[in-house]
Amino acid sequence: MKEESSVTIDKPTKREAEILDFIRTYRRENGYAPSQVETAKHFDVSVPTIHQHVHALWKKGLLKMERGKKRSIIAPQDYKSPLVDIPLLGIISAGGPIEAVRTEEMIEVPRSMLRSPSQYYALKVSGLSMIEEGIMDGDIVIVHDQQTIEDGEKAVAYMPDRNEVTLKKVYKEKDRIRLVPANKTMKPFYESNVVIQGKVVGVLRKEF
Repeated sequence: MKEESSVTIDKPTKREAEILDFIRTYRRENGYAPSQVETAKHFDVSVPTIHQHVHALWKKGLLKMERGKKRSIIAPQDYKSPLVDIPLLGIISAGGPIEAVRTEEMIEVPRSMLRSPSQYYALKVSGLSMIEEGIMDGDIVIVHDQQTIEDGEKAVAYMPDRNEVTLKKVYKEKDRIRLVPANKTMKPFYESNVVIQGKVVGVLRKEF
């Protein structure tokens, strides 16, 4: 089970950098991103031209877009900043498996932890089953969105038969998956149907 390769973040062109700066300033002043029509008006160019620039920035991992929304540009990334925004998708159990609690937030993380921000998300940890891997209750784990991992890697594992999600070390056996806590007081358990939803690549300590 090998991790898929990731696209390295490219620097924007001069015009793309100007568009990024405009989006960040507009978002900071208004609380939401500008539409592509407003962006085109600001730069006195056509909407298709802005669309091409926005698409290029999206491919470079410097901003994100949500389809089906009028103001689709979200979380513009400052390529010069040591921090980037990724979605905090909810709470995940690091104990007995429980249904993940979803949220709609963004969180700043060090750029050095990521290769392409668009391929990562964060989850807040609930429980103590991963403490021997340095993951404590209340910490936030940074997850690379991928469907395969190597044996023994820490992963977000979805169990369709239970409709539950958990954070465990994962081992593939002949006809089942072994989900192993990193806490010697807890025992591993087994599932025949597991979908990997991401590999844990970093931890942010909770603030006291």
